[in-house]
Amino acid sequence: MHIQENLKHIKSTLPNHVILVAVSKTKPVSDLMEAYNAGQRIFGENKIQEMVEKYEAMPKDIEWHMIGHVQSNKVKYMASFVSLIHGVDNFKLLAEINKQAKKHDRIINCLLQIKIASEDSKFGMRVSEASEILKSEAFSTLKNIQVMGVMGMATFTENKNQIKKEFTLLKTVFDDLKSIKTFNFKPETISMGMSGDYILAIDCGSNMIRVGSSIFGERL
Repeated sequence: MHIQENLKHIKSTLPNHVILVAVSKTKPVSDLMEAYNAGQRIFGENKIQEMVEKYEAMPKDIEWHMIGHVQSNKVKYMASFVSLIHGVDNFKLLAEINKQAKKHDRIINCLLQIKIASEDSKFGMRVSEASEILKSEAFSTLKNIQVMGVMGMATFTENKNQIKKEFTLLKTVFDDLKSIKTFNFKPETISMGMSGDYILAIDCGSNMIRVGSSIFGERL
């Protein structure tokens, strides 16, 4: 397993403005430390319990990103340290994140997960919902969160044209939402693209990619 070489290779393909989230779910701390020692500081997990355990075991200059589907009742376990929550797909969850952030006197950064895939299995909100939330009175009362942009997952398919269409849709959504002005919405991040399609995602406007298997090898 050549985690350091993999990382170096991927970073050499990225434009300067693109942030790499190393998706470390199911991987042991020793693998993460190998990436850490190669200079990687942003890790993405999809289970809160696992992320908490790794947070406790690892250096404290790491940014932890929650990239999986989040259940409201689990937010409290990561509220003291999580840097960015990618998969926010409803207002209730935003309100809960705000509530837990307040307890720790923090502002937690979030991305709105937009449903861009044609598959039913993918989470996410409709574009109209995202716009409604950002413009709502209720959203403007949430002082302990900052929505930093959008996240989306393309359909799991070999069809590059379809993926490109979905990525382009997310970029358009981001550009449309950008015109909404409210203090806790600071649109600067488009999180899209994974190991198999991140180059295409960057071409379509992504500035944050979530890469796991290309760094750590396939999950067993």
